[in-house]
Amino acid sequence: MVSLGWIFARAWIASSLMLGGIAAAQAAGALAVGACGAYGFAYDFGQEQAARSAALGKCSGGCKVVAAMKRNCAAFAIDGRNACGAYGFAAASRLGSAQNTALRQCYHNGGQHCMIRAFVCDAKG
Repeated sequence: MVSLGWIFARAWIASSLMLGGIAAAQAAGALAVGACGAYGFAYDFGQEQAARSAALGKCSGGCKVVAAMKRNCAAFAIDGRNACGAYGFAAASRLGSAQNTALRQCYHNGGQHCMIRAFVCDAKG
């Protein structure tokens, strides 16, 4: 006869595996940028194309998807004194790395007062 403890242990393991599978499935995201600091982002989508569409839907001003994410982060930086000027964006496995790269790109593109305008991480990013 199986003890009650084993039944609970097996049920806990099974539920943990199911929840882990759900979290792993929801791991697609996207960052879209447009004119004059416009942006849109989406995260924790099941499909990359759905994330891209959602990010574009949240952005106005001639936007395009600049970063598709799969278990990582993305950041968007603009020149704080000229939103229609220089900008930068990046995706990386860690938020800090994405932000640093986006800022460096903004300065490299001629920005004088670059700042992070938006950032996003998807599941596990």
